[in-house]
Amino acid sequence: MSQRMAAWLVIAAALAVGEGLATAKQQVTAQQPPAAPAGNAEKGKTLFVERACWQCHGLAAQGGGAAGARLAGRVAPWPAFSRYVRRPTEEMIPYTVKVLPDQDLADIYTWLRSIPPPPAVATIPQLAPRR
Repeated sequence: MSQRMAAWLVIAAALAVGEGLATAKQQVTAQQPPAAPAGNAEKGKTLFVERACWQCHGLAAQGGGAAGARLAGRVAPWPAFSRYVRRPTEEMIPYTVKVLPDQDLADIYTWLRSIPPPPAVATIPQLAPRR
């Protein structure tokens, strides 16, 4: 085999690998859940109160005991969050698009995602285990 042919084979192999990587990247990208629509956290905070979400989930989305789950610091990814709000499986009422348009839901989601997770229990002096 000549050096020229060997060089072409190396180039062809590199192109094939590159195409394979591009295809793999497209497949991974296609498997990622869709990102949430752009939302406004301040508007979302207002909507959380206006749409009565706070009555079960608390004013700071801290959870309402048995009534509503804690959302602050632990919001599900957008696809699961929006699907659950539209068709909940527990005691929550469904918020259809007519009641809560997609943009309003995106605003609420953006606000919820902006709330930092609570500190670890061990870092709170009153809750730390005694020695």
